[in-house]
Amino acid sequence: MDRERVDSWCENAILGMVLLILVFTPLAIGAVLPQQFVIVQWLCVGMLLTWLIRFFINPKHRLLWIPLSWPVLIFAGYAVIRYLTADVEFLARQELLRVLVYAGIFFAVVNNMHRQETTQILGIALIVLAMLLSVYAVFQFLTSSDDLLSLWGEFTKPDGYKKRGSATFISPNNLAGYLEMVLPLAIAFTLTGRFSPVQKIFLGYASLVIFAGISVTISRGGWLASGVSLAALLFYLVRQRDYWKRALVVFVVLAAVFTFFFFRAEMPPNRVERFDHAIEVEDVRFQIWGPAYQMWKDHPWFGVGPAHFDDRFRQYRGPKPEIQARPERVHNDYLNTLVDWGLAGAIIVLAAWVIFYVQAFRSWRFVQRSQNDLAAKRSNKSAFVLGGSVGLLAILVHSFFDFNMHVPANAILVITIMALVGAHYRFATERHWHTVRIGLRIPVVSTLVLLFGYLSWQSWRLSRESIALSRANATELTVEARLAHLKKAIGIEPKNYETAFAIGEELRWQSFEGEDGYEQLARQAIEWFQRAAALNPYTPRPLIRLGMCFDWIGDHKAAAPWFDKARAVDPNGYRTRAYVGWHYFQIKDYQQARHWFQQSTALLADAKLNPIPYSYMKLIEEREKPGAIDP
Repeated sequence: MDRERVDSWCENAILGMVLLILVFTPLAIGAVLPQQFVIVQWLCVGMLLTWLIRFFINPKHRLLWIPLSWPVLIFAGYAVIRYLTADVEFLARQELLRVLVYAGIFFAVVNNMHRQETTQILGIALIVLAMLLSVYAVFQFLTSSDDLLSLWGEFTKPDGYKKRGSATFISPNNLAGYLEMVLPLAIAFTLTGRFSPVQKIFLGYASLVIFAGISVTISRGGWLASGVSLAALLFYLVRQRDYWKRALVVFVVLAAVFTFFFFRAEMPPNRVERFDHAIEVEDVRFQIWGPAYQMWKDHPWFGVGPAHFDDRFRQYRGPKPEIQARPERVHNDYLNTLVDWGLAGAIIVLAAWVIFYVQAFRSWRFVQRSQNDLAAKRSNKSAFVLGGSVGLLAILVHSFFDFNMHVPANAILVITIMALVGAHYRFATERHWHTVRIGLRIPVVSTLVLLFGYLSWQSWRLSRESIALSRANATELTVEARLAHLKKAIGIEPKNYETAFAIGEELRWQSFEGEDGYEQLARQAIEWFQRAAALNPYTPRPLIRLGMCFDWIGDHKAAAPWFDKARAVDPNGYRTRAYVGWHYFQIKDYQQARHWFQQSTALLADAKLNPIPYSYMKLIEEREKPGAIDP
C-alpha cells in the first residue's frame, strides 16, 4: 500500500514538473537564453530521477514503447555522434543538451501520463496559458506598447516587432507559433469534448481570445499556418452531422475577429511595404536561404554541425547590405535541419513526423466513443488527438518561414503534444506495453541513469557559470573584479569561447588606454584572443582583435595575417572590412585604408551603426591636405 502511494506521488510529481516547464518556458521569453534553459534542464533532471524511483519501488511499472519512440531515440543517439565530431565543441554541446532534454521530456510524458485525467489537465492548462498570453498580446497591440514583462524581467521589443503583439516572447512570430498549436485543441475541446455547458462556454471564449492573439502578432507565417490548420479542422467537423452547424458559427466568428484586428493594425513601414508590394520587395529571409542552401550542398550528408549555422553563415553570405546582421537561424526549420544535421538527421526527423501521423490515423477509431444513428458521442480522447494533430500541422506549415522549433518553449510544446497524442496509440493495440523485467530493466535503467548523470553534471556547470557571468556583467565593477568573475566562469566552462573573448577584450581596453604596462596587457589579451579563436575558428572577432593588439604594440608584420584570416572567415562583413581598413590606416597605407573603408560603407552606410570608416576617412582627408603633418 505504501509503495502504491509513493508511486502515485511520483506520477503526480512528474506531472507537476511537466506543467512547470510548460508554464515557465513561454513566460520567460521562450527560454531562449542558456540561463533560462538551465532551469528546464534541472526540471528534466528531476523528472528522470522521479521516473527512476518509480522503476525501483514499483516492480509492475511498465514501459510504453510506441513506434514514435524509435526515431526519437535514434535522433538522440545521432546527436551524440555529431557532438563528438563537431568543429566547435561548445556550440554542439549546447545543442546536444537541448536534444537530450527534449528526448527526456518525450519519454517521461509517454510513460508517466497514461491517465485521461492527466491529459485533460495538461490540455486545459495549455489553453488557459495561451488565453492569458493572448490577452497580454491584445493589450500590447491596442495600446501600441513596445515593452514586455516576463518572468525574466522587462524587455523592449526590437524595431521590427513594434506595434505587434508578442506577449512574453521577444518575437511575435514565436508567439504565433505557440498559439497556433493550442488553438485547434481549444476548438476541438469546445465542439467535440465532453465538458459541462459552463466549461464549454469558457473553452469557446478561450478559443476566440487565442485566435485574437494570433491575429495581433501580424505574423504572416502564423496567419497562414493557422488558416491551414483551421481549414483542416473545419473540413473534418463539417462532415460530422452533429458538429457542422456549430463549427460554421465558430469559424464565421473567427473570421470576424481576424478582420477586426487586421484593419486595426498599425504596421511598421517595412511591413506595410511587404503587404502592398509583396512581389517587388524581397524578404530578408529569402536572402538567408540561398547561402544556407549552398552551405548544405557543401556538407550534404551530416551538415556543418549542431548549431553551427550562425557562425558558418559569414563565409557564405554575399555582399548584400540586407544580411549584415547575424541571422542566428535560417528562418526555415527544414533548411536549418539540413544545414546543421545534414540529410542523415533530416531523414530521422522526417521519419518521426511520418510515424506520428500514421499512429494518429491508426488510433483514431479507437479513441472515439461508439456512435449511434442519432448523434456522435463526444470524447475527450478523440478531441485531444484531433486538436493536437491539427495543432502540430500548423507548426509544420509555419516552420517553412520561421525557426519556431529552435525556440525551447515552442519545441517543448511540440514534443509534449507529440508524446501525449502518440501515447493514445496504446488504445489501438496492447503490444507496445512491456513489463520491465530484469532483461529490459538493465538497459532502460542504465540509460536513464546515464542521462540523469550527464544532465545533472552539465546543469550544475552551467548554473555556476551563469552565476559567475551574471556577476561579471554587474554594473559598477572594477576591471579587476570583472576579470576575476570572467576567469572563474571560464574555469568552470573552459570551452566557452565567448568568455575567453570577453577576458581578452577587458585586457585590450586596459592596454589601449596607453598607460604604463600597456604592452604587457596587450600580450595577455593576445593569449586570450588566441584561445577564443582556437575554440571557435569561424568567428572573426578574436582574429580582428589579435590583429589590433599586434598593431597596437607596433608589430604590424604579425598583425597582417590575422586580418587576412578574419577576411577569409567573414569576406563580406561590414565590420570586418572596416577593421581591415583600420589596419592599413595604422601602417599609413591610406589608399588601401580608404578602399576598405568604402567597401565597409557600401555594405552598411549608416554612420551611427558603422562609425569607424566615416571617422577614419575624415582623418585620412585631414592628413592628406597639403602641409599636413602625418603623426
